[in-house]
Amino acid sequence: MTERLDAQMAFLTEACKLKTVTRATLLCDASRRENSGEHSWHLALYALTLAEHAPNGVDINRVIRMLLLHDLVEIDAGDAPIFGTHDIAETEAQEQAAADRIFGMLPGDQGTQLRALWQEFEDNQSPDAKFAKSLDRFQPPNQNLASGGGSWVEYDVDFDTVATKVGAKIAHGAPGLWDWIAPKIRAFLVAKG
Repeated sequence: MTERLDAQMAFLTEACKLKTVTRATLLCDASRRENSGEHSWHLALYALTLAEHAPNGVDINRVIRMLLLHDLVEIDAGDAPIFGTHDIAETEAQEQAAADRIFGMLPGDQGTQLRALWQEFEDNQSPDAKFAKSLDRFQPPNQNLASGGGSWVEYDVDFDTVATKVGAKIAHGAPGLWDWIAPKIRAFLVAKG
């Protein structure tokens, strides 16, 4: 038991580093950028609160677990802002290596299980993963709307860019959420001109 608990605590201590990874998205009050730990917690709360908008058959508890794990790889790979420029293949390779290292800190059975759940989120094929990924893309636009534009202003994006890079992923797993937010995004970006 001591070895298992030692490994679990080493993983949890390592996970604390996620709080030091700064994201491009501002907090809703625009006071500062959020960190990836805050983002993961907020997404878990999004899933809990918006569960009724998930397609039939989605297991919201699995979605919450995915969202709590999904950005742990940023401890090693950093955050890759959706409107930024970066080599997607290189980022994916860094994230896979990070997943191997970070989940590999856990006892074998637990590490394998959580690594598989993280991979399921990344693959974005199961109903649970599609909804989780949709929420991951739905939260930042809501914060951008609340904060006066946030990363949209910084990256000088238009509605078509947001619809392509963010909207398609939201609509893939939660079309009702995209239908709700798309007009708000369009109106905001038009007004910002």
